[in-house]
Amino acid sequence: MPVATCGRLPNRDVRIDLVLVEFSMTPLGKGESVSEYVARSLDIIDQSGLAYRLTPMGTVLEGEWDQVFDVIRACADRMKQDCPRITTSIKVDYREGASGRLTSKMAAVERRLGRSLQS
Repeated sequence: MPVATCGRLPNRDVRIDLVLVEFSMTPLGKGESVSEYVARSLDIIDQSGLAYRLTPMGTVLEGEWDQVFDVIRACADRMKQDCPRITTSIKVDYREGASGRLTSKMAAVERRLGRSLQS
């Protein structure tokens, strides 16, 4: 899936609105460590072509609304193949016309502080 890198399609007046979505999906009843299931989801995410960042508490995706939620659905579909109960937390940040926010949000804070932060 190609990812838009700007707020407008080339040579068109159609706006592509991108979202940042942070989500965490956890199978219940599978023990204390769920890295096996996280790895399967990250394989789906990585192959999607969307920009993403893995964090210790979840994953942040950037892309068009439908693209991002198709990837989350694919992760859930894969997980439910052998997990009868799954919890999912999703946080969405929509901003009209904005793109590249996986890095630009951190950069804006670092500029205000005048120094780099851990990432």
